Amino acid sequence: MQLAITVLGHNRNYFVAEILSTIRDCKCSILEIRYTRLKQVDAAYLLIQGNWNQIAKFENLLDALQKRLEIQIQMLRPEHEPHEKEFLPYSLETLSVDRDNIIESVSSFLTMHGIEIEEVSGSSYQAPYIATSVFATKFIVLIPPEVRLLSLREEFLDFCDQLNIDAILEPIKR
Repeated sequence: MQLAITVLGHNRNYFVAEILSTIRDCKCSILEIRYTRLKQVDAAYLLIQGNWNQIAKFENLLDALQKRLEIQIQMLRPEHEPHEKEFLPYSLETLSVDRDNIIESVSSFLTMHGIEIEEVSGSSYQAPYIATSVFATKFIVLIPPEVRLLSLREEFLDFCDQLNIDAILEPIKR
């Protein structure tokens, strides 16, 4: 059985150690973990695994942990849905002048074309040498095999040109 957990706290990066020790004490194992700081907010994302009573024991400890550490915890049991078909993994990176809805526009383009977004990250920063703020994104996407890659690439680059976005779409090589 698996459990996905998101944790948010105000500059309380020690909460990660507390949660990890609670996971260990409940005899669960970590399948995936991510931690990041967003200004004064720390965020952790975990996917853990255990049998039903280990997961239940962990879930029962979360409320006390949340109150003691003054953090917010959300959890969800993932559905086990294997991909029905094969996909081609691609990396997509964009760079543009920082303005509203760039990431929304790119995400909408991808979903309109049946492309699954596996992972996305983005950030705004001051560009060197100029007084302009830019926004950079990185997507990991899964392209269905029936999508014609040449047509998709051409249409996506036209889309980016219209919005003045510099983009790179390339296969992930492993």
